[in-house]
Amino acid sequence: MYYRLIIPGQKKSFWQRALLRTILLFLLLTGYLWLAEYLGSFIVNYTQQLWLEGLLALYMYALGYLVLRPSRLRSYLAVVPLLLFYLISDIFYLAFGKVFRLVNLNELPELFDILPLSYSLPLAILLLLPIALLSMHIMWWPHRHALLAAAPLLLVILLILYSTPSGIVQMITGAGSVPVKYSEAKSVENNGRLTTMLYRVALRLKALDDLAPYRNRTKYEQYINTQLQTLLPLPDKRNVHIIVLESFLAPRLFSKLGFSTSPVHPSFETLFGKHLGLSLSPVFGGATAQAEFEVLCGVPALEHLSSVEFNVFSGSAALCLPGQLEKLGYHSSASNTYKPDFFNAKSAYRGAGFSAIYFPKEFSPAVESYLEFGEPGVEEYIFDKELFDQNLGHVEKHLREHPEKTLFNYLLTIYGHLPHILDLHKRPEIINLRTSYPDDHLSRATNQFYYRTEAIADYVNSLTSLDPESLIILISDHVPPLRNGPNTYKALAYLDGIENAYYYNRIAVIDRGQPKIWPLIHHYDIPALVLNSLSEGGYCQVQGCSFTGSGHSSSEEEKLNAYLRLMANASE
Repeated sequence: MYYRLIIPGQKKSFWQRALLRTILLFLLLTGYLWLAEYLGSFIVNYTQQLWLEGLLALYMYALGYLVLRPSRLRSYLAVVPLLLFYLISDIFYLAFGKVFRLVNLNELPELFDILPLSYSLPLAILLLLPIALLSMHIMWWPHRHALLAAAPLLLVILLILYSTPSGIVQMITGAGSVPVKYSEAKSVENNGRLTTMLYRVALRLKALDDLAPYRNRTKYEQYINTQLQTLLPLPDKRNVHIIVLESFLAPRLFSKLGFSTSPVHPSFETLFGKHLGLSLSPVFGGATAQAEFEVLCGVPALEHLSSVEFNVFSGSAALCLPGQLEKLGYHSSASNTYKPDFFNAKSAYRGAGFSAIYFPKEFSPAVESYLEFGEPGVEEYIFDKELFDQNLGHVEKHLREHPEKTLFNYLLTIYGHLPHILDLHKRPEIINLRTSYPDDHLSRATNQFYYRTEAIADYVNSLTSLDPESLIILISDHVPPLRNGPNTYKALAYLDGIENAYYYNRIAVIDRGQPKIWPLIHHYDIPALVLNSLSEGGYCQVQGCSFTGSGHSSSEEEKLNAYLRLMANASE
């Protein structure tokens, strides 16, 4: 009775039943994969590498079957963990445009914390209901067959934990899995979801081993000091303001989208006109901390150690841009509009080099702060103008009380976050979209954009009046997932449908009151852009900056070394 896997009650031999159920299992998975392709997830492309994925799927099913109590539902319940894993992977890809990794489970608390109840409750039910159902049928005192079936899994876990990680990576690639370095989605297409996840676990452990040679604080300090030599003394020491804007979507970048009236407020249009650039974010739809990491630390967010680099920061000096400016005599101030424990922000900011860190008083009552979250009401998040007014007061106070101390003012907003709720009494919907493509989130985000551009224009005008010689950078962390994830961006031809268009974000640079446009850059170019502006171009002449169009472009190996060097010291 322990071998009735899918069709109970049939009088067949064990091997006949096993063969039939294996065929049915793969037919079920094939049907699911074609459905996922239709919905916009990974492309079904059967190659010779997928045999390992097939074995892993079959093993997961057999293991699930053998740990469940005998019952009529046993054959069907055994498929649930496998389908749940595939479903979570594809929902994650559809929503965020990137491949699910095991370490992404660490992000669940933050996700449930920031999502409104109307979103978090269905998600919790989707995850917990199958788990609860399976728990009711698990054989908690395992039969010998279940223990025997679990032996290979335990062996793999022990190998990953106690073997050389490089050996595990080689073992997976040697078994036929061929990861595609330039595209994780292509890796999943070629090798399967389970195989790619296992490979990424091993790769993460290998990266942890790779940190060891870089853990030398003296050498790291010397490395940073050498980079800053071109800035000592600074020929033009002036205040710097960086504002990271939550989900700041520019609707006019959709080629196939029309509007009843302009989605840009006239004051914003007057201020910037066509002087708006584009920057490539490491993320789409979420994980703001990844965009922050690149903007502040100047290296790509490679996710080799965690799905969110900030989660690895211990508070140890990573000497990112805030720390480097502190070395140059600046006062570095970070203002985060949300909770101190969100994406390990407090330790991450300390490690990045901020000497002053502010969170809203409501979320951090024991620490002195100028920020107040207030009562956003139906919109749930503090509106940009209310936040900007508080930050202007903070800047004005610093300039008045400490005129001798140059300021680095970093501000992270939160308004515009999913699901883009509008308080219609304060901010009525005045822009109608002209499109047959249904996406209610896009409609609300477009109207939010109109009011946000007004708030930004007022803020920048006030800031330049208060601090006319300053450097101001406004940059979107990522574009929002909207209702249908990447599909909306593809259907409406965002940036004319170029490849990975939904990673491109608006950036505005105001240098001494004048908008300045750069060629396409990455978020991780921001620290170099700041240091180059402060040194009147001297920094990039020595260090080389690809965004200037004439500098040295770092190789992938150089970027990896810079990443490992920084993460080794950030995680001490």
